Amino acid sequence: MTKLSVNINKIATLRNARGGNIPDVVKAALDLERFGAQGITVHPRPDERHITYKDVRDLAPLLKTEFNIEGNPREQKFVDLVLEINPAQVTLVPDIQGQITSDHGWDTITHKDYLKEMIALFRAKGIRTSIFVDANLKMVEGAKESGTERIELYTEEYARLYSNQKEKITLPFKEAAQRALDLGLGVNAGHDLSLENLKYFKENVPGLLEVSIGHALISDALYYGLENTVQLYLRQLK
Repeated sequence: MTKLSVNINKIATLRNARGGNIPDVVKAALDLERFGAQGITVHPRPDERHITYKDVRDLAPLLKTEFNIEGNPREQKFVDLVLEINPAQVTLVPDIQGQITSDHGWDTITHKDYLKEMIALFRAKGIRTSIFVDANLKMVEGAKESGTERIELYTEEYARLYSNQKEKITLPFKEAAQRALDLGLGVNAGHDLSLENLKYFKENVPGLLEVSIGHALISDALYYGLENTVQLYLRQLK
């Protein structure tokens, strides 16, 4: 079964909009674990506009499932945080300052030497590494050269075109995942996966180990409740 890691950035966004501690990010994460989530994902950005560095430090000693910290390793304070927390997994994302959300994967060929250096640093601490990549065979092959253990397929295009081109748009993801498997890489996926498109992706993309889902899941929880929503997503992954 593919693991569900819930990205809790949007819970922090709601809290930060008002100030104070409602909703409580730590309590929400622990509840998500209790409701069946098999991992918690956070993506602290330099401006801390949603998840803060304090949140990450507060969560680390309390979580019982896999803790996945996403971010851009070009931010030294992000690197320092990951090395301090020592999570189960770090996912390297090529964000830029002020970016609303992640919108592209790494060019693993152009940045190969840099990625090799950063991945070696994290792996030396026993942290599993994953690189955010587009569904492109050359980028997958470049990821292998970097020394990473996994890739995370950036699925925005799949989600955007799913409703009217699902077979066509799934093909490059299927091919990228298969190439990763052939190279000995684990396969994760994330970005705009939802109750509408998750089951088909899981059934057609081989070797899917983990999906990271935040915006759609938290939005669905407004209608279905948090516990029920987690169960609905888990059913799509069976």
